[in-house]
Amino acid sequence: MDGEIKNIKKWNILYPVYINSKKTIAEGRRICVTKACENPTCTEISDCCNFLKIPCAIELDKAYPRDFMQRGRVRVLLKREDGTPYNPVIPSRANFLGLYIAGKQLMINVAELVRRHPNRTKKQEPAASSAAGSSKSGKGGRKKR
Repeated sequence: MDGEIKNIKKWNILYPVYINSKKTIAEGRRICVTKACENPTCTEISDCCNFLKIPCAIELDKAYPRDFMQRGRVRVLLKREDGTPYNPVIPSRANFLGLYIAGKQLMINVAELVRRHPNRTKKQEPAASSAAGSSKSGKGGRKKR
């Protein structure tokens, strides 16, 4: 574990902006809107990486350069020292045309898991019930002459 902590600067970086469906590509989103999630946090991303059994570390004092008001990023280690991936479902390289994709599959999987995160589903339930109870009944508006 100490060897991994020394090499943490070589781990891949995953900013919440990369998987935020509210951001544009120019603002930093790296996956398509349909696969992205709405306003993820570093702790949700870290929980999802732990679920996928990928080593990760949260850096709360860092910020995304294009949006420095949103604090935090997650460092992930996709491969072991011998080159084998920690999770074989998430490759660290794409074989198509030899293009390097630094964890694009990880971003897609994490965004899907963040949508189903337990804290996120609890936040959405009360909002749906309060909106249904506040609707007006009866007619409104002006009368016709």
